[in-house]
Amino acid sequence: MNPLNWSYRKLCFFGAFSCFGSLAYALYVQYHMLMMPCPLCIFQRVAFLAIGIAFLIASLHNPISKKVKWLYSGLAMFSAVVGILIAGRHVAIQLAPAAQNSFCNSLGLDYMLEAMPLTEVLVTVFKGSGECAVIDWTFLGLSMPMWTTILYLLLFSLAIFAATKKQS
Repeated sequence: MNPLNWSYRKLCFFGAFSCFGSLAYALYVQYHMLMMPCPLCIFQRVAFLAIGIAFLIASLHNPISKKVKWLYSGLAMFSAVVGILIAGRHVAIQLAPAAQNSFCNSLGLDYMLEAMPLTEVLVTVFKGSGECAVIDWTFLGLSMPMWTTILYLLLFSLAIFAATKKQS
């Protein structure tokens, strides 16, 4: 069963499954391995959720119209680009020299959302913090934000492939 020959519905379901599987792994890392996510990690999870929902709705709807397929793919691609930007910022914080990451924002995301306007929360989160700079987990020498960047790129490509695939 060659994935390149899968129908639009199967491709979108695979994309949704990949996103929700990534979220399940993130929750496993958080609750079983006891590694608490930083604010940038939480925003990356939101991007995965948005991509997964777009793919799931596309899979369930299984549109015939190319315009509707592109609409769903556009939503998934937009969410993937947002995820790439967030994960890219996270990678940049992790790769910066330690002196640049010496500031530490000890405020939790919940507290910041209650105490600050949303725009200020976003600015604060994207400045990064000491906890965002720490690399607790690696696989094949790449940190989790590096792997999520790769996965976002793959999901972006999957959305394009699904939308441009000829009807079979």
